[in-house]
Amino acid sequence: MGRLEGKVASITGAGSGIARAAANIFAREGAKVGILELKEELGKACEAEIRAAGGDATFFQTDVTQEASVKAGIDATAAKYGKLNILFNCAGGSIPQDNNVVDVDMSVWDHTMNFDLKGPFLCCRHGIPHLIKAGGGAIVNVASVAALKGNSLMVYSSAKGGIISLTRSLAAQYAASNIRANAICPGIIMTDRVKQRFGPSLEGSNSGQTQALSGFGTSRYPFGVGQPEDIANIALFLASDEARMINGHSVPAEGGMSAY
Repeated sequence: MGRLEGKVASITGAGSGIARAAANIFAREGAKVGILELKEELGKACEAEIRAAGGDATFFQTDVTQEASVKAGIDATAAKYGKLNILFNCAGGSIPQDNNVVDVDMSVWDHTMNFDLKGPFLCCRHGIPHLIKAGGGAIVNVASVAALKGNSLMVYSSAKGGIISLTRSLAAQYAASNIRANAICPGIIMTDRVKQRFGPSLEGSNSGQTQALSGFGTSRYPFGVGQPEDIANIALFLASDEARMINGHSVPAEGGMSAY
């Protein structure tokens, strides 16, 4: 029996990157998956990929920055599969225009806060009633190592710091409803978006990684840069009943760089 057998999961941003890896892994472990993705081509491709492997997933086009769209996607997942047990709020990401507090354009602040903080907030706002109805469940939010260490991505760091605080508040407020909430704080992960932004040197030696990561204020990735599956496997654990004693915590997944 799979680790998520009989459960239904909603995953945002599941057309690519960490979320797509998680959608495949969750389905392989027995979950039925609602793919909440803005880009139709990517969402449908993820659905087809999972179904071809024998899993069960359905794409629902969703813009996480728009409340009506989030509600529709989550409600549709619950209606399709009869319940909702897991929220994996993964959609998000920094943008190159992020800058220091004096120089950053306010449009960057608005975009990043909407995408990286408001999006997960809206998913919890409309997902939690379904989790309560199902008798409880698990919320996994994606924060970032940028929330744990000072760095040049000021707006992104602020938004992801908000995710950590949101997660703690959710854990405190909904424990009595048998709902756990935890966050993951990845470092640099080799998604297609990261490869496009930083180039192929990230996949090379540690010296190549050091050069490519210098803009993030660190060269300490002793185990190499992570892969989407590394974070997806942590999400799988936190979403499963195996993690029933973990609530309100943020798991660093960055090779130890925030610890020393």
